[in-house]
Amino acid sequence: MLAVVALAVPFAAGIASAMAPWRRWVGWLSTAAIGVVLVCGVGLAARVVHGLPVTALGGALRVDALSAFMVIVIGVIGVLATWQSVRYLDAEITTGRCSRRHASLYSVLVLGFMTAMLLAVLAGNVGVMWVAVEATTIITTFLVGHRRTRGSLEASWKYIVICSVGIAMAFLGTVLVYLAALHVGHHLHANLDWTSLMAVSHQLNPGVMRLAIALLVLGYGTKVGLAPMHSWLPDAHSQAPAPVSALMSGVLLTVAFYALLRFKAIADGALGVAFPRTLLVAVGLLSLVIAASLLLSQRDYKRMLAYSSMEHMGLIALGAAAGSRLAIAAVLLHILGHGLAKGVLFLTSGEIFHTEGTSEIAQVRALLVRRPALGGLFAFGLVALLGLPPFSLFVSELNMVRAETQVGLGWAAAISLLCMAVIFAAMMSHGRHLLFGAGPDGERAHKTPAIVTVPLVGALVGCAVLGVLAWPLAGLLRAAAQVVAR
Repeated sequence: MLAVVALAVPFAAGIASAMAPWRRWVGWLSTAAIGVVLVCGVGLAARVVHGLPVTALGGALRVDALSAFMVIVIGVIGVLATWQSVRYLDAEITTGRCSRRHASLYSVLVLGFMTAMLLAVLAGNVGVMWVAVEATTIITTFLVGHRRTRGSLEASWKYIVICSVGIAMAFLGTVLVYLAALHVGHHLHANLDWTSLMAVSHQLNPGVMRLAIALLVLGYGTKVGLAPMHSWLPDAHSQAPAPVSALMSGVLLTVAFYALLRFKAIADGALGVAFPRTLLVAVGLLSLVIAASLLLSQRDYKRMLAYSSMEHMGLIALGAAAGSRLAIAAVLLHILGHGLAKGVLFLTSGEIFHTEGTSEIAQVRALLVRRPALGGLFAFGLVALLGLPPFSLFVSELNMVRAETQVGLGWAAAISLLCMAVIFAAMMSHGRHLLFGAGPDGERAHKTPAIVTVPLVGALVGCAVLGVLAWPLAGLLRAAAQVVAR
């Protein structure tokens, strides 16, 4: 029942939002709907953390510890993004860049986006999961182009072209898995059911499965933002509204990675861990190297955050390659910590753009002096994102390195640490330019509204609590890791 409610509430809120020109209550309705999703996620987690998966709608929806964890991630980042969307749309309407009808369309698209991501993680059928991920591609194309500027329209076209190629490869990979299941005499109606595929994974044809997992890693890896199909990511993030960038970086990328984890578990059963591990190590390290090289010369703070997302997706690819329970638990903790930190940074960057009128790093200085609250949020968000204690990314990165070393991937961990050191230096340099310095003579410090600061401070505190006390999620992380770990 909770799974059905988690899907139905944002869908119903989207219908309600479509029926009238935008008002603030429409924005708060979106936030309330995603709040219900978060509560449902917590309820589902409590039900499955020590027991069997639960199903709904005749098995069409299936919730285990992994999918319940992802519902919580979607709910947490979704509440942050929809909360900030109220101020974003108010500012867009006030400045004349957006009509009330177009703002309503934005709300409808965001709620549709959230519904599609929830369906992707709640679906028991990997074919339905693919359909849901494809739906996110279509919806986010319109969200990336929301402002209808030349740059945003170009970014939206680039996004849909590249991601459509990727999702087509994921479709071919899914079809090959289906054919492999058919050839073991599996029941036709269950050929795309994840539980059934796991049960027969050791009987699947190895040759077919090698091609399938290669296509799936490239296909879903495109949506994750992994190299070599990553080039849409900086353009889309830099042009999308800040709340949409927070959702894309904090949730969409990891929902696509969730799909990849599901298929990796099947491939591990069919092929053993070596072949999927090699693919994930290759794309993970390539992503880290490219992100490190491009961050050194970055001039736009939103593009800087986009390339940072590429770095963190590379890190979780390496963690998933290790594949142990420790590694997967660390990957999942990293997914939540990254979502919180990146959500804070993208939403703060949207406020910086609103107040400063530019996304160029060179044209923004002394935020800590001129806008103390805003600068402080950005500074602590940067500290969290770079994996410094007490924030949870420090714990998750440390445990991923430990797990990689334990399975013989110490050399890959060493390369990743070198790339992380380069990225750390680059982002600290860019952050220093944005945050420090002396403001213009006579300029008074500007206050940042509580509607901006309160939820973002809460997100940073949550990220720090998870880094110090893992107890709120420790049991769920262990149970979720057991679902796909070997």
